[in-house]
Amino acid sequence: MLPRTPLLTSRLCLRPYELADAPAFFELIDGDRARFRTSFPDRLLAVSALRDATHALQAFTDDWQSGRFYVFGIWHRLSATYLGDICLMPQTKGQAEIGYYLAAAAEGQGFAREALAAVVGFGFGAVGSQRLLIRCYTDNERGQAVARSAGFQSEAPPKRSIWFRNADSVANIRRFVLTRAEHEAPGL
Repeated sequence: MLPRTPLLTSRLCLRPYELADAPAFFELIDGDRARFRTSFPDRLLAVSALRDATHALQAFTDDWQSGRFYVFGIWHRLSATYLGDICLMPQTKGQAEIGYYLAAAAEGQGFAREALAAVVGFGFGAVGSQRLLIRCYTDNERGQAVARSAGFQSEAPPKRSIWFRNADSVANIRRFVLTRAEHEAPGL
């Protein structure tokens, strides 16, 4: 089990959630529900009331302990304002997927880039991933720019059979990948 240690950047504290964070966690999700509907439908379904937020944060703790999922809340270090969420989910063959969101008021200030850089280091370091994946909707230009700024490269989607039930939705997703070798290459 990895220790639940915060990741610090120049402006941010990324830390595993505590149960006391439930009100801030719920308020951000509930306030931006319409914005998150397409990209984070599972999170919205799981957190429809404050009591659900407490259950979700407990599940994040359990997932951390099992190594299934590592979720960090993002806080501004000076103001202690809760800004959003970033997570890393180990998958098969040394790959892990990263997902993140920010409050609308926190966008456009470089916080996503700063948080992503810290989680990339965590993924290749403590978690031991060999390859990191970010998936963005094709119309999410900001998300794609954040991935590229951290050295992620666009990757063709995997081939899926026509009968695959979500085959038509794959066309709306862009995949961005960063390998450990690319990350450790001089100049990154």
